[in-house]
Parts: sequence; structure tokens; C-alpha cells
Amino acid sequence: MTPGPNVAILCHYDRDGALRSDTLRYLRELHAAGFWIAVVSNGTPMGPDGVAALRDVAGALLTRRNIGVDFSAWRMAMRVLALPRPETRRILLINDSVYGPLAPLAPLLARMSGADLWGMTDSAQRDWHLQSYFLLAGPRLIHAPVWRRFWRGVVPLPFRRWTVGRYEIGLSQRVLTAGLTARALFPYRKLGNPTLNDWRVLLEAGFPFLKRELLRDNPTGETDLGTWRQTVPAAYAAEIAEDLRRY
Repeated sequence: MTPGPNVAILCHYDRDGALRSDTLRYLRELHAAGFWIAVVSNGTPMGPDGVAALRDVAGALLTRRNIGVDFSAWRMAMRVLALPRPETRRILLINDSVYGPLAPLAPLLARMSGADLWGMTDSAQRDWHLQSYFLLAGPRLIHAPVWRRFWRGVVPLPFRRWTVGRYEIGLSQRVLTAGLTARALFPYRKLGNPTLNDWRVLLEAGFPFLKRELLRDNPTGETDLGTWRQTVPAAYAAEIAEDLRRY
């Protein structure tokens, strides 16, 4: 199918090929907000229930080996779909490393104007950058030479740290070096990873996600993490708890 002017590309991964209910709700909200959606399923092919659920929200479902994680998946989708096309206005790159949305997305998307690249959150770890679970690129960026050069250079890397350095940090820095603008909707002004270290503050500010890694692994040793159920609506808490029981 032919993508519309606003395109969202989801990098999906599940060891069992499942499509989480919150991820499906995420896609439905984006669809309602006017995004044409492509899903790239890394690794285990998506199961029949997930495929059936996607029929009313996604225009394309691609499957690939789980190499190069999200940046390689996004690159594949843009190559297969010949993006950006002359009529493309925005490209939204997302993955399923977050639970949510826990709050409506439409008002947040409406605030994302006036910059060439938007993220939900930023980080100062290693160098300033927008965190790559949500990146919204506008027309000035996606039709600029820096965008084409960046994606031509994306290759699968064996370690997550290398991917963060070269691609997550690299994209933000190259956008700024090209004289374009990048901005976070929930900016973070200290060293660290706000989605892990300041998750409660973010939720109180209207941030619509919880990092899956945070609840599953608690890599930063957050001492108040046991209260997460009280910070999200009950229906969403049950949804998250169901997924956590799988691990």
C-alpha cells in the first residue's frame, strides 16, 4: 500500500511472536491521529492473532532477522517503502520497549511543532541526544541531505552500546551539526537516563510511557519501583502486570 504523508514505523520484538495489547492501543491512537503505520517484526514472526489485530491499523507488516535492533529495522522499512517520498511530511520512529500510552497521545503530538526532530525525552549520557524509543522527524529534516546520509550509513551492530553511540546519539548530534533543531517534549537537565531514574516525575508531568526494562530488570536499582501500580490507571496496571508475568 502507498504510505500517507505522516508515517509511523514500529520496531516490534517478542520472543513468542506476540503483539502486546498496549502496543496495539499505541498503534490505534497513532492511526486515529492520522499516521499511516508500518510494523517491522524482528526475530520470531508475529503470530496469527497479532497479524489479525493489525489489519485495521497497519498498512504494512515486515519481518526480518533480529539483527541491528531498531535502527536497522527502521532503515529496512524506509528502504522497502521508498521513504521519504515527495509527499512525506513526517516520519515517526517508535519501538515497543515502553508500556503505554498511559495518557492520550493526541495532545502531546499536537505540541510537537517548531523543531525538526522531536523526542519524548532526552539524555545527557555520553552526549546530549533524544532517546530513540520515540523520534518524530519533520519535513525539513527528512528531505535534507543529512537524513539520507545518516540512514545510508546504518548497518547492524553487535552491541547495544555501539548502537546507542553511533545511531541514537549520532542522529541527534548530526541533526544539530547540520543546523537543524532537535527538542524533547519532556526535557531532562541532569546527567542520566530519565526514563529509568526519574520515571515517577515524568509520569506526574504527563509522560505517557513506562520503560519495560525498568519494571522488568530495574537496572538502576530504583527503591520506590514497587509503587508503580499506584501511578498508572488500574486497567493499564493489569495489562502491564500480565506481560511481566511472562518473564
